[in-house]
Amino acid sequence: MIEEGNGPARWNGLGRWGWIATEVMLVLASVGPVTAQQREGAAPSPAPMTLEEVVGNVIDGSRRLAAARASLDEANELVTEAWGNLYPSVDVSMNYTRNVSPAVNFVPASFFDPEASADEQIAVQFGADNAWDGLVDVQQALFRPAIFLGVGAANRFESLQEEIVRGQVHDVVTEARVAYLDLLLAQEQLRLTENSVSRVSETLEETRAMNEAGLSSDYDVLRLEVELANLEPNLLRAENAIRQTKRRLAVLMNLEVADDLTVAGELASMSLDEPSANSEANLSVLRFSGQEVPVDAGGEAVQELVGTAMASRSDVQQADLTESLRHTEMRVEQMEYLPEVSLFGTYQVNASQNGDPRFFGSPRAYSRRVGVQVTLPVFNGFQRESRIDQKRAALRAAQSQASLLRDEAEIEVRDVVDQVHEARARAGGQRRAVVQAERGFEIASAQYVEGIGSQLELTDAELALRQSEFNYAQAVYDYLSARARLDRATGNVPTAGRGAR
Repeated sequence: MIEEGNGPARWNGLGRWGWIATEVMLVLASVGPVTAQQREGAAPSPAPMTLEEVVGNVIDGSRRLAAARASLDEANELVTEAWGNLYPSVDVSMNYTRNVSPAVNFVPASFFDPEASADEQIAVQFGADNAWDGLVDVQQALFRPAIFLGVGAANRFESLQEEIVRGQVHDVVTEARVAYLDLLLAQEQLRLTENSVSRVSETLEETRAMNEAGLSSDYDVLRLEVELANLEPNLLRAENAIRQTKRRLAVLMNLEVADDLTVAGELASMSLDEPSANSEANLSVLRFSGQEVPVDAGGEAVQELVGTAMASRSDVQQADLTESLRHTEMRVEQMEYLPEVSLFGTYQVNASQNGDPRFFGSPRAYSRRVGVQVTLPVFNGFQRESRIDQKRAALRAAQSQASLLRDEAEIEVRDVVDQVHEARARAGGQRRAVVQAERGFEIASAQYVEGIGSQLELTDAELALRQSEFNYAQAVYDYLSARARLDRATGNVPTAGRGAR
């Protein structure tokens, strides 16, 4: 209620908290799973997407993967271009010249008239009004080692690009899995906050009734009203987290609209120890994993995971391919010391006419040549030596990078395995804590209704229940996200049946 006075309007005690409780309930009504418009026959929301469906859509629609695949197509064409150097090259050229003023040279007249004076010159025209020239030139490399090594380098570059695409698939799939879990966690936060609002609101109504009957104090009512008001920003925070995660998933899947995006699963009800106790939605999340991790994984099991990472991890494979490519590039430069042998042949036709042009009309002349050309590089200003040293330095850098990546990969695998075990153990402990907190809240509620328990005990029990439920959901989230990172760390990422192409 609003009191009118000399100063500005203000809320009195009970009316103010009643208004806040009403606001919180309105927020709950606005985010509920079924809106009034849906109950009146509006278009239903799309069915929640499973994790496998999200991953499949990400692989099909990711723009990062589209760019990586385009680079792979470019590498394929580079291989085709490199192979082209092994085939003969054939060039055909044709020229036509119209001599508007044919060239004239002066020669001694005695060439044509022996009786002419020695000083007498005569003008002689060279060339006709029209000149035609046709040439066919054929070149075939017989011995050029750099060509064969160039083909090998192109093939290695193509393999590197294929591995880059596979690595991008692993990255975007892992990112999608973590974003999916982020959305489940945000939804869990919203659901638990809504449950808390519902429990606190119910307790507040009972406390108000008890206060009117003289069985509870005004302070008990005020404390519950404050707790209810403090839950409102938590609701808004959870809603914002959901919207942000939906937008991130929409970008990964290349979707324009993110508001209608919903995902299947519920972290708080997910059982890691009893798979059969899970719903189908939760099972779809638990099944989508690549590398199995034994609960009692010891040194040998972890070492086996490290071996899998060395053989399958994409960045390690990229580093090895890069090292091989750099070595081949250095060999290509070293082959420049060797001679090159090639076969050549030409066929040429010349024709010229005065007057109107006639396409290769008479008279015509023909020229045919074949031969072998040997080229021996001798000196080019130390450029070749400098290029070899550059490639050798690039090879050493690639070797150092590959060694570093293998060590970092082993450390990451071991760290993530520890995180998986820790989250699994924490989930088991938090599961038991939820059961105990539920029982504690039931006892505190019953004692408070009977008048033998305090409102503070009830509030603490509700807070403990809410926190234990979220802690369990957080532990499950940590376990599943660690499993996703372990799959990427070992190079064993599930891809929903889609390949790298």
